[in-house]
Amino acid sequence: MNLIVAVDKNWSIGNQGQLLVNIPEDKRMFREETLGKVIIMGRKTLESFPGKQPLYGRTNIVLTRNTGYKVKGATICHSIEEVMKELEKHPSKECFVIGGQSIYEQFLPYCHTAHVTYIDYAYSADTHFPNLDQDTGWEMCAESEEQTYFNLCYTFRMYQRTGQSIKK
Repeated sequence: MNLIVAVDKNWSIGNQGQLLVNIPEDKRMFREETLGKVIIMGRKTLESFPGKQPLYGRTNIVLTRNTGYKVKGATICHSIEEVMKELEKHPSKECFVIGGQSIYEQFLPYCHTAHVTYIDYAYSADTHFPNLDQDTGWEMCAESEEQTYFNLCYTFRMYQRTGQSIKK
């Protein structure tokens, strides 16, 4: 299982239900990485999308505690176990965890690869991602050249889980 996230220099990911910044190249990379794949998200992440609709061209799985929640074009699950059972229906498809904070925290033990857009700026934020640079269970295995969007500098990083086992 993979995850994909954009973080600032404090490993923050959002503020008041929104991304910290919209970088066109980051959006393009997200689209390229996830198109045709399975994506797992929380209800709040889904509801932050335009029209509160699932992302086109992907199998959308939404994890929520709300048992009455329904949305056309997405599979709704109410536990990690239910999500894992749903993933068994898509054995040939790659899977990406796309947020938010609670979903990342719950699924991080199941992930082997993290695609991180690292933004060299500190934003005011209320949601965060675990700092993989300080986690001995992860190592950065690739980093792009520094890129800029107006005055923001950022890189695309790939982290791999080290020898520690992954939950199944």
